[in-house]
Amino acid sequence: MDERTIELPGLAIEARPLAAIPRGMRSLLRFLRKKPLGAAGGFIIVTMALGALAAGVVAPYDPLETDFDAMLGPPTQAHWLGTDAFGRDVLSRIIHGARTALLVGFASSFLGATLGAILGVASAYLGGRVDLYTQRCMDILISFPIIILALSVVAMLGGGTFNLILAIMIPFIPRVSQVLRASALAIREMPYIEAARALGMGSSRIILRHMFPNVMASYLVMLTAFLGQAILLEASLSFLGLGTAEPIPSWGLMLRGAAVEFAERAPWMAIFPGLTISAAVFAFNVLGDALRDVLDPKLRMA
Repeated sequence: MDERTIELPGLAIEARPLAAIPRGMRSLLRFLRKKPLGAAGGFIIVTMALGALAAGVVAPYDPLETDFDAMLGPPTQAHWLGTDAFGRDVLSRIIHGARTALLVGFASSFLGATLGAILGVASAYLGGRVDLYTQRCMDILISFPIIILALSVVAMLGGGTFNLILAIMIPFIPRVSQVLRASALAIREMPYIEAARALGMGSSRIILRHMFPNVMASYLVMLTAFLGQAILLEASLSFLGLGTAEPIPSWGLMLRGAAVEFAERAPWMAIFPGLTISAAVFAFNVLGDALRDVLDPKLRMA
C-alpha cells in the first residue's frame, strides 16, 4: 500500500500504512506473540550476554577482590547475594562468570555444530565408502555419554579454557552430523542438485552453496539446544576440578567450594550460582524449542 495524502480544507495530512513496518520487525512481533516462552528465554540470554560484555561496569565489586572482614557474609545491602569464604562478592563473581560460561558455551557449540554439519552434509552427498566410514566413526563417538567423553578428553589434554572448549565440542559433532545427514540425503535427490551436477559444478560448491543452506534451519535449532548443554557441561567439569581453575570466576567453580564445605553455613554461595546455571540452561532450551517450531515447515503447517 502506498502512502496517501488526505486533503482537508486548509490542511494536508500524510498517512502511513501499517504495512510500512519493516519486515524484520513484523517477524519479531509475530514471534513474541506466538512464542512468549521462547521470547522470555531470548530476553534472559540477551540480558546475560549484555551483563557479561559490560561486567566491568555492571559488577559492583572486583570479582577477585578479597575482604576477610566480610567472609561468608549473608545477603545485605552492600552485598546483595552475600560473600564467599574469601569475602568476594557473589553477585560480581556471577556476572563475571557469565563471560566464561558464554565464551565456552558459544565457542564449543558453534565449532561442534559447524564441524558436525559439514561432515554430515558432505558424507550424505559423497556417499559410498566416505559416508560409510564417516558414519561408523560418528557411531563410535555417539555411543559414549556426553559427560564421559568430555571427561576423557579433559583427562588427556588437561585443563584450561581451550581444552575445555575442545572437550565439550567433540561430543556434539556426531549428534549434529547424524541429524543433518538425514536431511541432506533427501536434498541430494532434488532436481536442482542434479542440475548443478549437469552444469559441471564441483562437489564442494554444491555442498556449500546448494545443500548446506537448506539444512540451516535444523543447524540453528541444534546449535541453540546445544548451547544450554555446553554451559551445563562447563559448570559440571569445573565443579569436578577439570575445567576452569581459580581465580577465574566460573559458576561451576563457585558451586564446588560452596556445596562441599559451606552448604549449611553459607547456603547462598551455592543457591545463587545454581539458580543462574538453571536459568541459562532453561533459556537456551525454550529458545531452541521455539526456533524449532518456527523454522520447521512441518510444525508450521500443523
